[in-house]
Amino acid sequence: MSMTLSQLSILLGIGVAVPQVWQLSKPAEWRRWSASFPRSQPLGWLLTLVATAWFLGHVQSETLADFTKFKPYLLAGFASIGVLTCVYVNDFLASRGLALVLLLLAKLMVDTARWHVSEWRWVIAGLAYAWIIAGIWLTISPWRLRDFFEWQNRTDSRLRTLAFARLAVAAVLVLLGLTAYRVP
Repeated sequence: MSMTLSQLSILLGIGVAVPQVWQLSKPAEWRRWSASFPRSQPLGWLLTLVATAWFLGHVQSETLADFTKFKPYLLAGFASIGVLTCVYVNDFLASRGLALVLLLLAKLMVDTARWHVSEWRWVIAGLAYAWIIAGIWLTISPWRLRDFFEWQNRTDSRLRTLAFARLAVAAVLVLLGLTAYRVP
């Protein structure tokens, strides 16, 4: 099942908007949650295993002939790496899992936008590349997510300003999904 750029843009917009609404409506609850997120073991396991399964789906669907005879070994190896990461690399596991999900989501965004006729596809591609940079950054230094949350949550005005800015991005994504990305 493939997703259209319109559907993806609307889902991304909603996905970006939900945390912003939470930040604006319940800032104290958001601050508590975001302070605990980077080191959360349950969310780390969830995000890492979701990313592992998603990546295994990409490996399974690979059709390169030279790759076929190694595919079972690669699937077993990558699945093992995903589970062993949860067991042995559990410091800032949620940050690392989020980084993996951002990277895989960016791949989906670029793949979906690649052949769309509208020049507005570059908005999705640009956002995807920003998420790739964020994913690499969080993979290399996962404690930076904790530092970002601390910086963002330091003042009410900063929290609101950043939430409104990301809410505007979400609105643009939904608007593009409803207009420019619709296939005639």
